[in-house]
Amino acid sequence: MLKLTIMDDLPRRAFLQSAIGAALAAQPASIPIVDCHIHLFDQTRPQGAPYSAGPRNTEPALPARYRKLASPLGIVGALEVEASPWIEDNLWVLEVEQSDPLMVGMIGNLQPEKPEFQEYLERYCKNKLFLGIRYGNLWGYSLVKQVTNPVFVEGLKLLAQAGLAMDSANPRPDLIEALLRVTDRVPNLRIIIDHLPSMRLDAAVERNLLELAHRPTVYIKISEVLRVVDGKPVTDPGVYKAQLDHFFEIFGEDKLIFGSDWPNSVAVDNLPAIVGIVKDYFHGKGQAAAEKYFWKNSQAAYQWKRRDLAQP
Repeated sequence: MLKLTIMDDLPRRAFLQSAIGAALAAQPASIPIVDCHIHLFDQTRPQGAPYSAGPRNTEPALPARYRKLASPLGIVGALEVEASPWIEDNLWVLEVEQSDPLMVGMIGNLQPEKPEFQEYLERYCKNKLFLGIRYGNLWGYSLVKQVTNPVFVEGLKLLAQAGLAMDSANPRPDLIEALLRVTDRVPNLRIIIDHLPSMRLDAAVERNLLELAHRPTVYIKISEVLRVVDGKPVTDPGVYKAQLDHFFEIFGEDKLIFGSDWPNSVAVDNLPAIVGIVKDYFHGKGQAAAEKYFWKNSQAAYQWKRRDLAQP
């Protein structure tokens, strides 16, 4: 009886092993994630910090703090986008990043319309972690006004010649239109439009986005995705599908980049929810599209270099 039971059980075991193997094969392979929109600051410095992302950030936003939250989620690299208008904080961020290989680079704060721009650019671009600048409608800057300034345009040409990129700051309809003019004047400048899901789209914006989608050096960051209702994050992926589908249809799988916006706003407490929403969506698009969104497109846009063995 014992031998009969064992033999009768063999086909069942083989079936179960086959089913388990098929299920595992159907799951997407683990994809490394590079977060291309975090902020670093230390409000405990003697000089303080001009920005500290609100009252919920009672401790400095440094790589070690971010790593504890990010590593369990599969995030293996991060890119800092400057949150300080102080020119000397470019150097502070570079020094902070140098000691932690999780950080693959920074997008700094330099003003192309200023006489000292070329000098600062030459100084900072010697550091391989300095990957570009942020410019839009932040800190009193106005890309909309500057795009007609020949000095500003010449500065952007220097940026492009140095192989660096430009992040736009805080999307608005007039900023989106101005970015079209920038690509007309400096067609080889790589541009990354941040936080596009947070923007309300009208017909004019849609037309401009469709035009930008055809510009080969323009990328968009699917960041500031998460919605919060009554103080709680909305984690149902279905809530976000229509909007994400829309951006995917406009820009395609080769232009979309992941950014969490940590520790700004709701991102400070909800990094797992943010990652979960976009993982659900982009894994549904297949392995190749998910890899592009989570790291390959950002490498093309920012040209960051691997600093850690876990990074792709």
